[in-house]
Amino acid sequence: MSTSTPDADDLHHHARRMGGRDPHEAHRSATPLELLFDLTFVISFGFAASRFAHALAEGHYAVALLGFAFASFAICWAWINFSWFSSAYDTDDWLFRLLTMAQMAGVLVLAIGLPRMFASLEDNDGRVDNTVMVLGYVIMRIALVLQWLRAAKQDPARRRVCLTYAVAIVLAQIGWTATLFVDLPAAAMFVFICTLVLTELAGPVLAERKDGGTPWHAHHIVERHGLFAIIALGEGVVGTVATLSAVVDTQGWTLDTALVCAAGVGLTFGMWWIYYILPSAHVLREHRERSFVWGYSQMAIVTAIVATGAGLHVAAYYLEHKAHIGAFAVLLTTAIPVSVFIGSIYALYYYLVRRFDPFHLWLLLLTAAVVAAAVVAALAGVRMSVCLCILTLAPVVTVVGYEVRGHRHEAESLARGEAGHPAL
Repeated sequence: MSTSTPDADDLHHHARRMGGRDPHEAHRSATPLELLFDLTFVISFGFAASRFAHALAEGHYAVALLGFAFASFAICWAWINFSWFSSAYDTDDWLFRLLTMAQMAGVLVLAIGLPRMFASLEDNDGRVDNTVMVLGYVIMRIALVLQWLRAAKQDPARRRVCLTYAVAIVLAQIGWTATLFVDLPAAAMFVFICTLVLTELAGPVLAERKDGGTPWHAHHIVERHGLFAIIALGEGVVGTVATLSAVVDTQGWTLDTALVCAAGVGLTFGMWWIYYILPSAHVLREHRERSFVWGYSQMAIVTAIVATGAGLHVAAYYLEHKAHIGAFAVLLTTAIPVSVFIGSIYALYYYLVRRFDPFHLWLLLLTAAVVAAAVVAALAGVRMSVCLCILTLAPVVTVVGYEVRGHRHEAESLARGEAGHPAL
């Protein structure tokens, strides 16, 4: 077997024409640069989850939910902006690499601003201090707009699409920057922020529906989102173990500590298994128009994953006697995001496959019964760690159902879609 030797031109990262990648390129996978970029989000999710868990443990639910929702959108949207552009226009030349580095710096600035934003919500003065977060976005978006302008210049066939992206990003950033200088009542500011979020979400829809959109790669972008979900899952494992280590240092190993640790690993593994049941790449390759709902749903899924990790943090705080809420509330901090995650996966599966499967209804009912059992056990005074172990069985229901029968149903649905059946 012979292998071709790369020439000097292949090894040099000189400037290349940004003409768009082949959306059907074989063996397209995540690049080392994309993986390096993802590492900055480990820090961002770590800050967001720790502050969210702390607010929940203190019983400050409004602060926790508002702050975490704002932080999660900012983190996910920053990642999406880069990753979808990279799927369509990654040249891996020196200019693309440097502008990516600038975006990484912006993500780190965004992460630094997360604790400050949560602290401002705790102050109850009606103002959200997002100054550092906005600065991080300014850094990221200067680099990203330059990328889109470069693509507009070097890919004439998609010039209008690229310029639409650039204009939408600039307009949205002007709006976010304006929040630093306008002094609006809390309700008015909330409406203004919601309007900016809708503007952000509408930008890609408007751009992609003009002139055929950008040449993003279905299998590549599905892999990228999968890696992003793994980063979110990793936060749950790392954060929980880090917090439990403090408990072990002071109290030694106890049955509760061991059970919470087992529940954390079990939930993380089960959620990972369920996530990869989705036939995302297969469907998006044939139906690119479904990418908007699929991509935006990923933000809810990733947010639920990180929230589950934060709930496990709260459980560790409870064992350390640092939580100011009861065992029932502690269980809910994990049970609710797990339920949202599983429900979102089923809803997205149905959206992709477009075929109702009665078997899924039975799985959902059984899953709900498991979650209800954990909640009832907590209300009955069963140890919180035991209740978490019961909750760990919730994703197991789907895993077992898929491996026993669900995989055949999925194969049938996809086969009917390929044959022109309305299922796809």
